[in-house]
Amino acid sequence: MLQLNCIVIFFILGSFSPLARAMLNLTLPGQHPDPDSVVREFHRKVNASITRRQMLAESQIQESSCLTGNPIDDCWKCDPDWPNNRQRLAECAIGFGQYAKGGQGGEFYIVTDSSDDDAVNPKPGTLRYAVIQTQPLWIVFPSNMMIKLSQELIFNSYKTIDGRGADVHIVGGGCITLQYISNVIIHNIHIHHCHPSGEANVRSSPDHYGWRTESDGDGISIFGSKDLWIDHCTLSRCKDGLIDAIMGSTGITISNNYFSHHNEVMLLGHSDDFQPDTGMQVTIAFNHFGEQLVQRMPRCRRGYIHVVNNDYTHWEMYAIGGSGNPTINSQGNRYTAPTNPFAKEVTKRVDTEEGKWKGWNWRSEGDVMVNGAFFVASGEGVEVKYEKAYSVEPKSADHIDFLIMHAGVLGVSRDNNLGMWSRGRNGEGDGIAVTGPEYTDDMAGTTKMKAEWFGGCVIWCLIAFLWGLLCEL
Repeated sequence: MLQLNCIVIFFILGSFSPLARAMLNLTLPGQHPDPDSVVREFHRKVNASITRRQMLAESQIQESSCLTGNPIDDCWKCDPDWPNNRQRLAECAIGFGQYAKGGQGGEFYIVTDSSDDDAVNPKPGTLRYAVIQTQPLWIVFPSNMMIKLSQELIFNSYKTIDGRGADVHIVGGGCITLQYISNVIIHNIHIHHCHPSGEANVRSSPDHYGWRTESDGDGISIFGSKDLWIDHCTLSRCKDGLIDAIMGSTGITISNNYFSHHNEVMLLGHSDDFQPDTGMQVTIAFNHFGEQLVQRMPRCRRGYIHVVNNDYTHWEMYAIGGSGNPTINSQGNRYTAPTNPFAKEVTKRVDTEEGKWKGWNWRSEGDVMVNGAFFVASGEGVEVKYEKAYSVEPKSADHIDFLIMHAGVLGVSRDNNLGMWSRGRNGEGDGIAVTGPEYTDDMAGTTKMKAEWFGGCVIWCLIAFLWGLLCEL
């Protein structure tokens, strides 16, 4: 409630005067006062993990499952008894979401029922029953599950969803909504085929339920929330965004995820004019942006966005876009441009004239550009600010291969094709077969995306053909 009240007050103040709007820059709850220090600490941890890996002989590296050079994975994987020490994961986040403790210190809750028949009175044993509780909970799964949501899955604060050891898929209506809460960890979950839901009552706590209007169909919708960590998830094929964070959300780390088969991947910021999003701080690290992605990886409005050590292997329009003067700090990423000669640019200033965006603080440091990719930096007179951020040198994209080698859900296929899911906990078939038309690419809107992509390819081919004719003339 404090977060909501603050955002409302900020919005009222921001409507009065430039001085009042300027006051918003350092008052968002959860905003770190020195984002560059968070960047420096991030690089210190990455450098330390890579150094430990490099000190090992090649034979030791092959035998070790933990010293990957990825500081998040090394933090918990190096404990051989991690299944009995699961809550140690909460100590492993880095970046702006490092304070997300999830359900640490709370009881373990075992999801025994994959159904979601009643969004107002969920049954004990279901995932919905767990996430609405007021106390911290560490939520685990004893077996593979396909959870088909009937409505948005609205979380309460201090929850961890820990899918390690099982193959857990969340699909259907919503899907995940984090609204005016804090301290949530979502780890090792497939999230896909999410479509709009709503026009129904949905419970958000043991003592409250209310009417929900139609949702957008995001995979994960973050609204006015802070201290969040999304790690090792596989996301694809949703109606709107895979991850959207708006309305004064901050303190977020999005790491080790695998994104694919989607148009508008990630939105950070509500609108160009929404002042509280100036305090938004997000770390995007060790992710793989994979096949059949189009744009918004992310698309930023305001805030400080640290994009570091990611592998971009596919985009159709652009990778990183923005408006409203966001700070974008791109370090140690690998950008592989598509074959389309008109889509080589990594960056896109959305609906903004060059005279305005020239002063925006967009920087590229240690990035590797492949197949003609190029990053258009901007921001005159900001070198001093970025000198602090680079005082610990970011590792170059030469290390990307092993930093992101385990991106997405661990131990199982990255594919979120529902018809292909028949894997057991240890890679063996368990008789689970998902069939039927309930959750399809048509419902999630990805068939339309494919059609638009195909149309774009046809147009590009015609342009290239005409250009060749002109050149010959």
